[in-house]
Amino acid sequence: MLDLGRTFLQSVERSPTALAIIDGDIRLTYAEWFDKVCHVAGGLAGLGLGRGDHLLVVLQNRWEMATLHWACQFLGVVDTPLNWRAKPDEVEYCAVDSGAKAIVFEAVSADAIAGSPRAQQMARILVGQAEAVQTDPSTQANPPTLSFDDLLIAPPLDREDPPLAAGPEDISLMLYTSGTTGKPKGVPRRHRQERAAALAHVAQNSYRRGERTLGVMPLYHTMGVRSLLSMAMVDGLFVCVPRYDSAAVLRLIASERITNLYLVPTLYHDMLAHPTFAQTDVTSVTKIGFAGAPMHDALLKRIDAAFKPELFVNHYGSSEVYTCTINQDAVAKPGCAGRAGINTRIGVVPLDAVAPHPRIAAGQEGQIIADLAGDEAFDGYWNRPDADAKSLRGGWYFTGDTGYVDADGDLFVTGRVDDMIISGGENISPVDIESVLSLHPGVDEVAVAGLPDERWGQRVVAFVKRHRHADTAIDSAVLDAWCRTSDLVNFKRPRDYVFVQAIPKSPVGKVLRRCLVAGDYEPEHPLSKEQDSV
Repeated sequence: MLDLGRTFLQSVERSPTALAIIDGDIRLTYAEWFDKVCHVAGGLAGLGLGRGDHLLVVLQNRWEMATLHWACQFLGVVDTPLNWRAKPDEVEYCAVDSGAKAIVFEAVSADAIAGSPRAQQMARILVGQAEAVQTDPSTQANPPTLSFDDLLIAPPLDREDPPLAAGPEDISLMLYTSGTTGKPKGVPRRHRQERAAALAHVAQNSYRRGERTLGVMPLYHTMGVRSLLSMAMVDGLFVCVPRYDSAAVLRLIASERITNLYLVPTLYHDMLAHPTFAQTDVTSVTKIGFAGAPMHDALLKRIDAAFKPELFVNHYGSSEVYTCTINQDAVAKPGCAGRAGINTRIGVVPLDAVAPHPRIAAGQEGQIIADLAGDEAFDGYWNRPDADAKSLRGGWYFTGDTGYVDADGDLFVTGRVDDMIISGGENISPVDIESVLSLHPGVDEVAVAGLPDERWGQRVVAFVKRHRHADTAIDSAVLDAWCRTSDLVNFKRPRDYVFVQAIPKSPVGKVLRRCLVAGDYEPEHPLSKEQDSV
């Protein structure tokens, strides 16, 4: 199998004049981008980075971050991106854990880098301008901060015969998972695993040569990296979106004639809710994909009506095993995550299982597992034998996600094992309840969590953001009546409704149920938390 450096060269050789990347006023063809990549790779090599070394990258989705990713692939350097919102202690942990030799940052992440003692001891590269790059006075003797522009004028790799230091078995990328508890876990992924995942993404989303996508999902997240790699596979265009903004995204869809979108459900929700959506030409978008979280039935229908896509894909996967399942017709069977991807095998075992067998019967809810022999699966966590012992058993990856396989053999993902509500001895999935409530026209967004209850252990609570323009006002009685007339069984009905200003989410749009349980949310009425019981 080819490594990713050679993969990028394929596109350069096939389509040198094709537009490859856009970031604001910057528009580069594959040949022009390759030239930049060669200079940046030469600059990193001049700093002493080579095969197997880690480069921490704390940037937003900008062309420099994408360029660094490809430069690392040529050198065999392990691209190790972090959330640009990371705090100093998070930067410090990841810098120490990865053993990185250099770090790249920008103004928005400068304070976090300044607060990391380890970051001050390594080569630092600043992208753009920072009003003041803080440095600990005690570390003044350490290497000075360089500019990304210094890399762009460094002696480049040989463009005619660039050295390709990495092979398929070398590590291409290390993502850090943002766990709900404890320290983040490094997920190292080899060139062959990343390439297999990108090829599968192209095939399963029916991408054609010259596709155009928005680089919205962050490049420190597996979805963002997949968009970057898959566009290179098809000589396509990657349009950088440094920070999500619905108005800007809609303008880019229209002006750049974007052909496919791959986002988390929250971003689709925000896009459709923006006042300019109705006036925006989105007819160029023919393929819609989503991942990262379940999509509620109401949003699924709204997106289908708004875009009328040829292909509407529900992709279920993880950083560890990129693709678990694919459903290429999400509208036909709402909530269905489909069947195993072309590089994967999956199963469902009891929630408390410690081995991959026996499996549970169709219709029963359990934990989803994926075969580690799959081409896209990682080998194990970085420096975390404890995490390996918990999640890697008998050659299978225990995802921590709950779900069931229906009578047709299709998978439905119902949430996280940790999110499962146990009320009166019954296992209750939040997703089932959210899907029902989302269909009420007065509900804009909803999330369900289990709160402590003296009698039941946990009680089902729905946190609701009301639709601002709904024709009918809603309260707990209206929503309870809605649930009673649905097919939702009685014990799953919410016992409390809390009306909120917004549903708390992670930077990539995942609902943070732990914040709801902890009371870390903004109520609809700031002066008095409104909560209705039924």
